[in-house]
Amino acid sequence: MTESAGTPADPDDSAAGGDRTPDNPAAGGDRAPDGSPGAVPGHDDAPGTGPKDGPGGETRSGSGSGPSHGAPSEGSGGPGPTVDIVVKRKRHWVRWTALGASFVVLVAAGAGWWLYKKLDGNIRTDTSAAAELRAYEKERPSSVVHNAQNILLIGSDSRAGDNRKYGRDDGGSQRSDTTILLHLAANRKSATAMSIPRDLMVNIPECHKSDKTVNKPQFAQFNWAFESGGTACTIRTVEKMTGIRIDHHMVVDFSGFKNMVDAVDGVEICLKEPIDDSAAHLKLAAGRQKLNGEQALGYVRARKSIGNGSDTERMDRQQQFLGALVNKVQSNGVLLNPTRLYPVLDAATKALTTDPGLDSLKDLYDLVRGMRNVPTDKVQFLTVPRQPYSANANRDELVQPDADKLFKQLRDDKPVAVVPADQLKDDDGKNDDATDASGPTPTPTYSGNNAATDLCKQ
Repeated sequence: MTESAGTPADPDDSAAGGDRTPDNPAAGGDRAPDGSPGAVPGHDDAPGTGPKDGPGGETRSGSGSGPSHGAPSEGSGGPGPTVDIVVKRKRHWVRWTALGASFVVLVAAGAGWWLYKKLDGNIRTDTSAAAELRAYEKERPSSVVHNAQNILLIGSDSRAGDNRKYGRDDGGSQRSDTTILLHLAANRKSATAMSIPRDLMVNIPECHKSDKTVNKPQFAQFNWAFESGGTACTIRTVEKMTGIRIDHHMVVDFSGFKNMVDAVDGVEICLKEPIDDSAAHLKLAAGRQKLNGEQALGYVRARKSIGNGSDTERMDRQQQFLGALVNKVQSNGVLLNPTRLYPVLDAATKALTTDPGLDSLKDLYDLVRGMRNVPTDKVQFLTVPRQPYSANANRDELVQPDADKLFKQLRDDKPVAVVPADQLKDDDGKNDDATDASGPTPTPTYSGNNAATDLCKQ
């Protein structure tokens, strides 16, 4: 039975018009040109898409009658309106997802760039020191080992600005309260931090003062170099004393040190005896203690209320604290956690004044990246071999030849043996610095510690 145009064919009608009966089960079924059963609309083998074969793009009905009107009949090769809507919605969703992802990337990139510029802008550059060092280039020692680096770390005791609360305001003049020569091995498998006492008597070369006048060479306390001639004079004094070329320098003030300790959420130390120092606002019980920035500053600067009150003991305390700080940064995942790393970088960059070679965040990152795999037990701290100055027991002088041997080891990038002071004894009970005149001069072992040292377990 043939239906009029626009009227759906009865599903029981065959393509040839025959009725389906029990005796003729194949009647009414669509067949392909070869006589096989045709694809059933809605069945898994129905074509989903394909070219339309009717005139004007119309699809022929399965009954062979005229072109259908309205909705496409079953058996057509193209998707129906519902499928088109789903496809369009999917395309819109993909477009909006791509746009959203692009927006997030742009926002993240913008935030990252803003943070980078902020941290980069925190760093202050000491161009005057660089200029003076260039003027004295011919007098400076040459680098001996390629890729080894020597960085002079200077803790300034200026009371100007934010540091005024830590002492008398002296009009902005400053001295080097702490000076450490940090040697990074060429293979970056070890680091040696050598403290230089501020009361050490040394030869200070001719230096230019900030008022453009020139200081004549003199034999004086080491920290006079920083007070009279600034960073450049301090660098040249260290180079003259050690024969080691200083590649970079960093100056850190009191506030910067305090903020860096707070940024890592405090540093844990171990006290063998209680501390009660009203001048340093420090009152701590013996044993394991976690210090915040203010307490840490008092701890590393206190002199009269802890131990024998000597500068030697104060330097030992500073080295132990710096070792604990390095250990915390490396062992607590600070360097790998952006949310914990940012406040540390912010505090550190605000605290630093550097030479032009380290005055960008990238330069500092490259430096830290080179150190991140140094084991904490290979980060060693020691002080130059010294003894009371013969002319004034309140001053220090170098112990020779041990001092020159240490300087040569660092200059040649050789390992330095460091042990705790109570282990630094010969069989005769004396310090392990004596030489045997009958044999070759031994390489001395130096008093110090490493970043992995736990004083509570000693």
